Amino acid sequence: MTARAVVTGLGVVAPNGLGTEEYWSATVAGRSGLGPVTRFDAGQYPSRVAGEVPGFVPEEHVPSRLMPQTDHMTRLALAAADWAVEDAAVDPAALDEYGMGVVTAASGGGVEYGQRELQQLWSRGKEYVSAYQSFAWFYAVNTGQISIRHKMRGPSGVLVTEQAGGLDTLGHARRHVRHGIPLVVSGGVDGALCPWGWVAQIATGRLSTADDPGRAYLPFTAEAGGYVPGEGGAILLVEDAGAARARGAERIYGEIAGYAATFDPRPGSGRPPGLRRAVEDALADARVNACEVDVVFADAAGVPELDRIEAEALTAVFGPYGVPVTAPKTMTGRLFGGGAALDVAAALLALRDGVVPPTANVTAPADGLALDLVTGSARETPLRTALVLARGHGGFNAAMVVRRA
Repeated sequence: MTARAVVTGLGVVAPNGLGTEEYWSATVAGRSGLGPVTRFDAGQYPSRVAGEVPGFVPEEHVPSRLMPQTDHMTRLALAAADWAVEDAAVDPAALDEYGMGVVTAASGGGVEYGQRELQQLWSRGKEYVSAYQSFAWFYAVNTGQISIRHKMRGPSGVLVTEQAGGLDTLGHARRHVRHGIPLVVSGGVDGALCPWGWVAQIATGRLSTADDPGRAYLPFTAEAGGYVPGEGGAILLVEDAGAARARGAERIYGEIAGYAATFDPRPGSGRPPGLRRAVEDALADARVNACEVDVVFADAAGVPELDRIEAEALTAVFGPYGVPVTAPKTMTGRLFGGGAALDVAAALLALRDGVVPPTANVTAPADGLALDLVTGSARETPLRTALVLARGHGGFNAAMVVRRA
């Protein structure tokens, strides 16, 4: 287990940018992609703001034969995977197909597709339900379609840990690399902006009900009142560092240096939340001290109690105001299985360019939260090591350390 896992390709589909550089330039500039829901009529629901991916024309990215087989989420994922492979300058046809794996995160699968087919079932009868419903809605569909498209037949899988999934998949990809698989396509792209997916999120009680996109998602502030959901995410190409060098990889964004996952105790147990332990375990796994971390990409739940828990964990590990903290997801919304993967992409780009993107629409943390929150505009500073945090509904915690290779 000594192989180093590095990231050599990025593919991003985000509400504030289609493609890696478009997303990154918008994020550094603080441009938000949040707005009123347009994918369906949200007027009857208490939450009406979302992060939708604009300008995505699926026919430009997905073969016509796949159109009836795929959900909107999978089309976004296929485009992101194509871009990641292209960015890494990998020719899958030239590599051992059993030496390439795929591991992606999911939260609800192809929810929009499933909703449509259920409506067909109950309104017209079973004869009108597509045969592709059998897999198009399934949690593992992104992994399967990416694997088929690029003929990647190595170890593959899907992890369902809600927002934490983007980190869990990359941790799993690193494990495959350490076990001898040269290349793994990993990360997450999610998309459930339809009535079925919407009511499932509302049921958590954590969605913002504010109608102003600029005031709807304000993590770590006294005005925090929930989060804004979004769609999209990032696919990353993870390689063994030696294999990447051997094939002449054009660029290495950084190394996945440390990873840990924990689970929160049962409510009312009296035991502490598991986030701090995930942070400490990830740092230990990376063999770095807290003082060596240059920036933290926060989970930023936007729920006061969860924000307090995260702030206390960071203060305990890094000290009061001990490390710059940012939450660029304030410009995209929380993307479920895709959010943490997008944060890792952002962290790698931050290391590349020496700039910490701002936490949009936030001016200062709430009283009692001793965070050096990067607000207003991006902060230019030398960066070598970043910590990315994510929590999934139900008690999942994950932490990942990435550093310049």
